[in-house]
Amino acid sequence: MSNQNASIKSILFALLANLGIAITKTVAAVITGSGALLAESIHSYADCGNQGLLFWGLRAAKRKPDADHPLGYGMEIYFWSFIVALILFSMGGLFSIYEGIHKLHLHEGLKSPIIAIVVLAVSMVFEAASLYGCVTQINKVRHKVNLWTWARKSRQSELVVVLGEDIAALLGLSFALIAVVLSVVTRNPIFDAIGSIGIGALLIIISFFLAIKVKGLLIGQSADDETRADIQRLLEARPEIEQILNLITLQLGPKIMVAVKAKMNKVHSTDQLARNINNCESALKRDNPFVQWVFFEPDIEE
Repeated sequence: MSNQNASIKSILFALLANLGIAITKTVAAVITGSGALLAESIHSYADCGNQGLLFWGLRAAKRKPDADHPLGYGMEIYFWSFIVALILFSMGGLFSIYEGIHKLHLHEGLKSPIIAIVVLAVSMVFEAASLYGCVTQINKVRHKVNLWTWARKSRQSELVVVLGEDIAALLGLSFALIAVVLSVVTRNPIFDAIGSIGIGALLIIISFFLAIKVKGLLIGQSADDETRADIQRLLEARPEIEQILNLITLQLGPKIMVAVKAKMNKVHSTDQLARNINNCESALKRDNPFVQWVFFEPDIEE
């Protein structure tokens, strides 16, 4: 539950920041005629839609198992995270590049560039606050590993997506600010167009990383290394088990499925064997509340 609370808070921080920033940047883009600023405003609106999709995914993932989906709907959050990556690529990255190329041919100068600079600077402050809020929530669940390692190995796709969006937004604003300043200093509007193209390239790179990350979860990925090691240690320490022959875990959104093949210690009845297996399953769920399904197969060899 704490993991999902961290996700909800991170998404909420990002949504509130992006909505305010998107409106402000749109007004400033219309006033100044800045292509980089317009690209950034479209990026912020896309991010608002993305956060809405992530909220929808978290809600859908809570649905209980049924006959059609006996292992539940937890993986639905991965689908919506993948859609977010596609939106970041298309509405964010491709549009920004298109806008930049369009501005290259028009050679229009900026109107009221001071407004653009002020809006971008204020937006950077809000985006930095959103990123800080996201990292604060991530720190509650990343267990002392560095941020890059956590992003690569985490099974919480929604948190990884919000982190990627916040980093992309802050870097994009930096690109836009540099572009506008260079356009003002040099009186050459081409820098504004180049800034828009740079923002687009940045968004495409980050969207590819997110898509690859989520793809692994969509096609079926095990629980993280630490969780698998904890499950292995718990089972090996159980007095009912002589040897673990095979252990498979599958991450299904916030929940985990565990399949165990084990050589059990000898007992005098099948009833006692069943009780021993039930004891192992209960201990496993008690130790890790995210384990929802356990399939236990007693055997004598691999």
